[in-house]
Amino acid sequence: MRTKFDRSLLPPAPNLAFEQALWHQGILRVAGLDEAGRGALAGPVYAAGVILPMGSDGLAEALAGVRDSKQLTPRQREQLTPIIQMRALAWSVGWAEASEIDEQGIALASRLAFCRALEGLRMPAEHLLLDYFRLPEVELAQTALVKGDQRSLSIACASILAKTARDAFMRAEEAYFPGYGFAQNKGYGTAKHRAALDALGPCPLHRRSFNWAG
Repeated sequence: MRTKFDRSLLPPAPNLAFEQALWHQGILRVAGLDEAGRGALAGPVYAAGVILPMGSDGLAEALAGVRDSKQLTPRQREQLTPIIQMRALAWSVGWAEASEIDEQGIALASRLAFCRALEGLRMPAEHLLLDYFRLPEVELAQTALVKGDQRSLSIACASILAKTARDAFMRAEEAYFPGYGFAQNKGYGTAKHRAALDALGPCPLHRRSFNWAG
């Protein structure tokens, strides 16, 4: 039986407690990982990895506005993205296409996106901090944190990079697949998106293995 997480343990904002514990053990390249687009009806699933530097002056202050991406407005995420990219030791974004989601299922495709994000880092990670899950494909020490994007600053940074990258992709795809409102709904199953699916049928971006019915 799974123990319910005590929400009183959540800090006011994501912090570096987990990263610092590892840094003090001599593990310096700690990568936070998170994803975006897992529950959408269309488009890829995106993942990002972020390695923050140990002992960087002003790091916590520079990233003070970072939260789980779902707690931020699009404008806040866009403003924070270049700051995260500038302050990180390394960062990378990976994704798995809708066709890969249909072929492998969303769980395996999400893990594929994470692996691609890790491969894109300009330096290899030594330890992974993840939001709730683990990557069995990766032979690295891993810490799975319940509500990790609200507790770990590295994971929260990754959540923002994954979300902004995926949102930018979906906005651009509106020009190629008009009528579905991708610039607004980013592929999620809003009422207007489902109505467009009924009227137009699916486009190549749609995940055909997902249930489109409301």
